[in-house]
Amino acid sequence: MAALLRLENVSKRFGGIVALNQVNMEIQYGEFVGIVGPNGSGKTTLFNVINGVYFPDEGRVLFEDRDISRLPTHRRASIGLGRTFQIPRPFASATVRENVAVGAMFGSRGKETNVNESMLVAESIIERMGLSRHRDKKAELLTPVEKKLMEIARALAMKPKLLLMDEAMAGMHPGEIDRLVELLGGVAAEEEVAIVAMVEHVMRAVVGMAQKIIVLHQGEKICDAPAQEALNDPKVIECYLGYTPEEAS
Repeated sequence: MAALLRLENVSKRFGGIVALNQVNMEIQYGEFVGIVGPNGSGKTTLFNVINGVYFPDEGRVLFEDRDISRLPTHRRASIGLGRTFQIPRPFASATVRENVAVGAMFGSRGKETNVNESMLVAESIIERMGLSRHRDKKAELLTPVEKKLMEIARALAMKPKLLLMDEAMAGMHPGEIDRLVELLGGVAAEEEVAIVAMVEHVMRAVVGMAQKIIVLHQGEKICDAPAQEALNDPKVIECYLGYTPEEAS
């Protein structure tokens, strides 16, 4: 079976700055992947290229073997590519249920889902995310963590095949992270949703969630391996700590 997502020699430049340099990667159906790298490594640019915010200067982005390199963001949503953002962007005056229903209306099921059906989808996902008691609350009244959970719920309502999560667990305490990792693991297994999570500092989430880890450094992919193998890779350690394990001993 072909990969769900494949990047072929993708490069992206901003003036003289090379944000991504000849990046190749594959994401399989239902796979949990952590994207790791220090600030400025190219993680956000990578998400933006996959999501359609930016088009690559070189290379191709393939989704289910279809070249989507020049496909607008809203078109990518309709074929099953969802995303959450580091800073949630709710419709502040709308309720939690209405916010989540928007995902059902404009995601991959949007053409076949009316408003009432979208509300039912939202109810189901809100309950799964543990937000039922907030369903009729305006989004602007939620705590920062509740807004993050609502944004994940809205993305899941889109019925994505691939979900990009941008620092979704930042600011959560360990218990919340563990619960969310377990919940997302269930979603990935039951609905075969591939989840790619961008992580900077919440290594608990990486170890608990990722089947493999892709590490970026200065716009280049320096590691693409199973989670524990990647975290023990000398290149990865040097990238984060600034010295090799041999120098530390």
